[in-house]
Amino acid sequence: MTTVSMSTELHAPAADVWKIVSDFNGLTGFISAITESTTQGSGVGAVRTLILEDGTQIIERLENFDKEAKKFSYSIVSSPLPLEDYLATVRILEINDQCCKLEWSSSFQPRGVPEAEAKDIIEGIYSMAFKGLQKLFGN
Repeated sequence: MTTVSMSTELHAPAADVWKIVSDFNGLTGFISAITESTTQGSGVGAVRTLILEDGTQIIERLENFDKEAKKFSYSIVSSPLPLEDYLATVRILEINDQCCKLEWSSSFQPRGVPEAEAKDIIEGIYSMAFKGLQKLFGN
């Protein structure tokens, strides 16, 4: 199993960041490569369909959601990405009243590509999300 774990600090209250990040249908607000997002269902078990700039479709399912801990997990149900058994966890940790840490980690099996290439793809996605959130919160 391959793992990726990245984090970034955001100069915003944890509750404000959680409000944006925990919206399972809200990735278009901070990941520029995602042009469309639709969701079926709500809460744990909800399924979102993401459409990327190039028309690629990724389907993900919300696996766990803990509002109190500011943490949720999701899996990829279907995608052309070169990986399988993908499970990710996103967590917000309060540093102080005006600063928090966003952690995004995942485990998966590379499919048809070297492990380093699969990791680079996932790290690129997380980096894009971090940059979008930093821009959104004026970091």
